[in-house]
Amino acid sequence: MKNSRRDFLRNLAASGVLVPLAAQNLQAYPITTDRKLRIVLCGLGNYATNQLAPGLAQSKNCELVGIVTGSPEKAAKWKEKYNLADKNIYNYQNFDTIANNPDVDVVYVVLPNSMHAEYVMRTAKAGKHVITEKPMSMDAKQAREMIAYCKSQKVKLGVGYRLHYEPFTNEVMRLAKDKDFGKPKFIETKFAWRNRDLKAWRMNNKWSGGGALMDVGIYCINASRYATGEEPISVTAQAIKTEPEVYRDIEETILWQLKFPSGAIASGMSSYATNAHELSIHYEKGSLSMSPAYDYGPLKGTTSKGPMDFPIVHHQAYQMDGFADAILNNKPILTPGEEGLKDMIILDAIKKAANTGKEVKIVMS
Repeated sequence: MKNSRRDFLRNLAASGVLVPLAAQNLQAYPITTDRKLRIVLCGLGNYATNQLAPGLAQSKNCELVGIVTGSPEKAAKWKEKYNLADKNIYNYQNFDTIANNPDVDVVYVVLPNSMHAEYVMRTAKAGKHVITEKPMSMDAKQAREMIAYCKSQKVKLGVGYRLHYEPFTNEVMRLAKDKDFGKPKFIETKFAWRNRDLKAWRMNNKWSGGGALMDVGIYCINASRYATGEEPISVTAQAIKTEPEVYRDIEETILWQLKFPSGAIASGMSSYATNAHELSIHYEKGSLSMSPAYDYGPLKGTTSKGPMDFPIVHHQAYQMDGFADAILNNKPILTPGEEGLKDMIILDAIKKAANTGKEVKIVMS
C-alpha cells in the first residue's frame, strides 16, 4: 500500500459506500446560468487524480477542460481519459500563456505548499479566477500577499475547504450558531496518520513548510473555529519527536490548546507517528462526537440526541458546485482566501508557542 495521506483517507472511507451525487438527487448549489465553470487542474498528484477529477465529473455545474503538468506521460493519459484539447494542456514553462485562452475560467492549484503562492499569483496575473488547496500558503504573510494580489487583479480567490460544503460539517456549524445543546465548552480535535516516506514532499520542510501540523493539523484548527463559531485569542503548544531520525527537518507531533473569547477551550493534536481521526465537542447540555471527522466520506457521528443522519455526498463535487455558484453568479465564495488566512495566522501562532514554550496571543488581522 502506498504510504500517503490520501491512501490513509481512502482506507478510512472503505468502511462505507459513497453514493454518487447524481443518484442522490441532491443539489447543494442550484445554478441559474446556461454554462458550466471551466476548470484547469494545476498539478496532477494523488488528490487531483483520485478526488478532484472524479468530483468534477460528478459536479453538475463544472467541467474539467485542461491541465498543467510537467509530465508528458501524464499529459497524454489525461488528454485521452478526459478528452482534453491540446490548447488546454500546459506545462510549468508555458503556463502564463493561459492568459490568452478564453476557454478557461478557473485554475485549481494542487501543488506542494511552497508553490501555492507563486501559481495563485501567476493565475491571477493571467486574469483567471483561482482556487488553491490548503494550507493556502507557507505562512500568514504570504497569505496576505496572495489575497491582496488577487484583489488587485480583480479575480476571485478560493481555498479548498471541502468540508464546509458537506452536511455533517454544516450541522456542527449549525449547532455552534443555534446552540441546541448550549454553548460549546470543550473541543478535542485529533488528526494523525503514520507517514514515514522520506522521499515525499511532505517530509521536506522546504516544500511543506512543516510536517503534520501543516498537512492535517489544519483540519483540526479549522474544526475548532467552526465548532465554536469563534476565533481564538491565544494558544499554548508542545512539539514532540519520538522518532527524530525519521522526521528530521519537520515536526512529527504537535499538541496545542486554543482559548476562545467565550471561555471555550480547544485541545488539538496532529502527528505523523500514529493514526487518529476525531472531533469531540462538549456543550453546556450535551455533546457531539465524530469519527471519521475529516475524511472524504462517509463521515460518521453521534450527538446527545442520537446518530447523525445526513446524506453522504461527494465532497469535491459539492465544493466545486459551490465555487461555480460564486464565480458564475458573482457571489462571495464560501471559503475565500480570508478563510485560509485565518488558519495560517493560527498555524503561525502554534509554531511560535511550541518553539518558545510560551502562550501566544492571536490577532486576526
